[in-house]
Amino acid sequence: MLGTGIIKGMAETARNFLGSYTSEERLPTVQYPEEKLPAKENARSFPFLVYDRNDPELGLRCVACLICEKECPPQCIYIVKDTTKKPDHTGKLQAHPKTFDIDISVCMSCQICAEVCPFDAIKMDIEYAFSTGDRFEGLLLHKEQLAKPNDHYQKIHPTEAAEADARLAEEKAKAEAKAKAAAAAEKPAEMAVPGSVR
Repeated sequence: MLGTGIIKGMAETARNFLGSYTSEERLPTVQYPEEKLPAKENARSFPFLVYDRNDPELGLRCVACLICEKECPPQCIYIVKDTTKKPDHTGKLQAHPKTFDIDISVCMSCQICAEVCPFDAIKMDIEYAFSTGDRFEGLLLHKEQLAKPNDHYQKIHPTEAAEADARLAEEKAKAEAKAKAAAAAEKPAEMAVPGSVR
C-alpha cells in the first residue's frame, strides 16, 4: 500500500514523543554544564601521563622512548629527553622526559599513543571541557598538567587499570627474582678462591 512507510515512521515518532514523558530512559535532555552525564568506562578524550607513588616527577612511568611522538598521526606530541637518569616506579634508573607537551588543538583522540606505549605511561582521559580564550598556549598541555596519579586512572578506567597494574606487578616481580638470582650466583663465585683446589 502506498504511504505505509510514512505511516510507520509517524507511528514511531509518536511513540518516542509520548515515551519521553513516561519512560526514564527516554529523558535524554541534560542541563549542561550544570548537569553532566557520567562518562562510560571506555570513553576517551585526550591523553594524560600516569605516575605511581605520590611524586609526579619521580613516579612518572614515561621513560621518554619517543615512540608515541613518532607514531602520532597529527604530530601533536613533543618530547625532550632529560640528560640525567632518575629511578622509575620500580626503582630502576631510567631516562625521563624533560619536556612532554601535547597540543590538544591538533590531537584527534585516536588513542594510538596509548596503544603503542610499552610502559603503560600514557592513557586516555575522559575530561573534554578545555574551552579557553587562548587558542595557542591555552591548548598546549605541558608535563605538569598531563601528569595524573594512577588512582585517577583506576577511577576512570577500572578494568583496564587493573590489567595494567597486574602486568606491571608481574614484570616487577620477575625483575626482582632475576636480580636475586644474579646476586645469589655472584656470592659463590666471590667465595671461591682461585688456586685453592688441589
